[in-house]
Amino acid sequence: MKQLLLIVSACTLLAACSEKPQVSGSRKADVAAFQGSSTAAYTVQGWKVGDATSWEAQMKSRAQGQDERTRASP
Repeated sequence: MKQLLLIVSACTLLAACSEKPQVSGSRKADVAAFQGSSTAAYTVQGWKVGDATSWEAQMKSRAQGQDERTRASP
Protein backbone atom coordinates (compact mmCIF):
# COMPACT_ATOMS: atom_id res chain seq x y z
CA MET A 1 0.00 0.00 0.00
CA LYS A 2 2.84 2.36 0.88
CA GLN A 3 4.56 1.65 -2.46
CA LEU A 4 1.36 2.29 -4.39
CA LEU A 5 0.90 5.64 -2.68
CA LEU A 6 4.53 6.53 -3.44
CA ILE A 7 4.14 5.60 -7.11
CA VAL A 8 0.89 7.58 -7.46
CA SER A 9 2.50 10.58 -5.77
CA ALA A 10 5.54 10.40 -8.05
CA CYS A 11 3.36 10.15 -11.17
CA THR A 12 1.27 13.12 -10.04
CA LEU A 13 4.36 15.23 -9.44
CA LEU A 14 5.86 14.31 -12.79
CA ALA A 15 2.60 15.02 -14.61
CA ALA A 16 2.38 18.44 -12.99
CA CYS A 17 5.90 19.29 -14.20
CA SER A 18 5.26 18.50 -17.84
CA GLU A 19 4.91 21.38 -20.27
CA LYS A 20 2.65 21.49 -23.28
CA PRO A 21 4.12 22.87 -26.53
CA GLN A 22 3.28 26.52 -27.11
CA VAL A 23 2.32 26.83 -30.75
CA SER A 24 0.53 29.87 -32.07
CA GLY A 25 -1.78 29.77 -35.03
CA SER A 26 -0.05 32.40 -37.12
CA ARG A 27 3.30 34.14 -37.08
CA LYS A 28 3.63 37.86 -37.50
CA ALA A 29 6.59 38.98 -39.56
CA ASP A 30 8.80 41.65 -38.03
CA VAL A 31 8.67 45.07 -39.59
CA ALA A 32 10.76 48.16 -39.04
CA ALA A 33 9.71 50.30 -36.07
CA PHE A 34 8.88 53.30 -38.24
CA GLN A 35 6.31 51.25 -40.19
CA GLY A 36 4.09 51.49 -37.11
CA SER A 37 0.34 51.24 -36.95
CA SER A 38 -2.02 52.54 -39.58
CA THR A 39 -4.66 53.14 -36.89
CA ALA A 40 -4.99 56.85 -36.15
CA ALA A 41 -5.65 56.18 -32.46
CA TYR A 42 -2.06 55.00 -32.00
CA THR A 43 -0.26 57.69 -33.95
CA VAL A 44 1.01 61.07 -32.79
CA GLN A 45 0.40 64.21 -34.78
CA GLY A 46 3.46 65.06 -36.86
CA TRP A 47 4.47 61.44 -37.38
CA LYS A 48 3.86 59.85 -40.76
CA VAL A 49 3.54 56.08 -40.95
CA GLY A 50 6.41 54.62 -42.96
CA ASP A 51 8.59 57.75 -42.84
CA ALA A 52 11.83 56.91 -41.01
CA THR A 53 12.91 60.55 -40.70
CA SER A 54 9.70 61.70 -39.01
CA TRP A 55 9.83 58.62 -36.74
CA GLU A 56 13.36 59.50 -35.61
CA ALA A 57 12.33 63.12 -34.99
CA GLN A 58 9.33 61.96 -32.94
CA MET A 59 11.49 59.59 -30.87
CA LYS A 60 14.02 62.38 -30.23
CA SER A 61 11.20 64.70 -29.14
CA ARG A 62 9.86 62.04 -26.75
CA ALA A 63 13.30 61.44 -25.27
CA GLN A 64 13.76 65.16 -24.67
CA GLY A 65 10.43 65.25 -22.84
CA GLN A 66 11.65 62.54 -20.46
CA ASP A 67 14.98 64.20 -19.70
CA GLU A 68 14.81 65.78 -16.24
CA ARG A 69 17.52 68.33 -17.07
CA THR A 70 15.49 69.85 -19.89
CA ARG A 71 12.23 69.81 -17.87
CA ALA A 72 13.58 71.40 -14.69
CA SER A 73 13.52 75.16 -14.38
CA PRO A 74 16.77 76.81 -13.19
